[in-house]
Amino acid sequence: MENQNTFIQKIIFGSPGTGKSYRIRELAQYQLDIKFNPVRNTLENTVKTVFHPEYTYSDFMGKLLPLSYGTSVVYKYYPGHFLQALGMAYQGLIKAKQQNYLLVIDELNRGNAAAIFGSIFQLLDREIDGWSTYEIDISEMEIVGLLNVMEYKANISSNGTLQINDSSYEVFFKILEQDLKQSLNKDGFRLLENLRVRKILLPPNLSIIGTINTSDESIYYLDSAFKRRWDWEYIDSPSKKNMYENIPAEIAYASLPIEDKFLDWDRCIVGVNEFIKSHQHIVRRIEDKQIGWWFIKPKNGEVTIEQVQDKLMFYLWDGVFVRNKQVLVKFIEDKLGKTNVTLVTFSDFLFYTAELLEYWHDSVPNNTDS
Repeated sequence: MENQNTFIQKIIFGSPGTGKSYRIRELAQYQLDIKFNPVRNTLENTVKTVFHPEYTYSDFMGKLLPLSYGTSVVYKYYPGHFLQALGMAYQGLIKAKQQNYLLVIDELNRGNAAAIFGSIFQLLDREIDGWSTYEIDISEMEIVGLLNVMEYKANISSNGTLQINDSSYEVFFKILEQDLKQSLNKDGFRLLENLRVRKILLPPNLSIIGTINTSDESIYYLDSAFKRRWDWEYIDSPSKKNMYENIPAEIAYASLPIEDKFLDWDRCIVGVNEFIKSHQHIVRRIEDKQIGWWFIKPKNGEVTIEQVQDKLMFYLWDGVFVRNKQVLVKFIEDKLGKTNVTLVTFSDFLFYTAELLEYWHDSVPNNTDS
């Protein structure tokens, strides 16, 4: 396969609801030419995982687990998400498929990325042609898992030797090497020569895209060495300056019924973000503390007051202003004209939901006014 120089190694970040997952689909479809299956609602040639505090290197690379067969117990190696994606990409190169493959890691910083990647971290250094600058050694069991993902029948025989498709390790590689030379498959030959000595590297047809949300307080720190190995893309939150440039139709026509009024939901979203940004001096990581168009998804063209209370108001109370409720008190007194406001519990804050929404809504001009 001739390298198309289209590989992506990127982390996408932004406020909750800004459409990070949708952006991944766009990149996959339009830059990597990976098809989206609307029936399964998934991308083809894609492995997806979500990091979390209990996620480990074994989950990412692979692990040996016991299986019970009657009275017997056998052990089977299960390739992790990284090895699954790598095996798909390797097989694509071996068969000279003109296709790209994708590993998606959601919530990358909710797990200990340094520990999860382990030695794989070294593979993230990539040349302009998409190949890893360095190789890493992997175990014989990991080789077995990788080859099985590549649709070869690999196992450790009873005498401890590695067998592939009922042939010895050496015979299998010799036959495959001849096939690749005859077909002038340089990329396939390159990865084969590394596999022969139990080494792996990232190929140009494998992209990795991660998402992070720095507003989440229960996250792991990403060090500078890890960060510099990725491209970064920020998805901006709706604001007064850009709200009518990229608003989704489903949001533009959504309303929020309050008593005898119907508020424009898009104006409520922007109003909330302007309110949050007006307190940038006390809100940490404000670029990720706002909300996106999809923070609350309308149902049949409407967003209910219950949805707002359960999700948005709690997010403001427990996420954005968790350390300083006096900001909310002062805002309610100054902007809503209330006196002696006391916010002791969340229910105290919910009491002002309708009035706050109306204020945020009215603070943003509609499309005809802008």
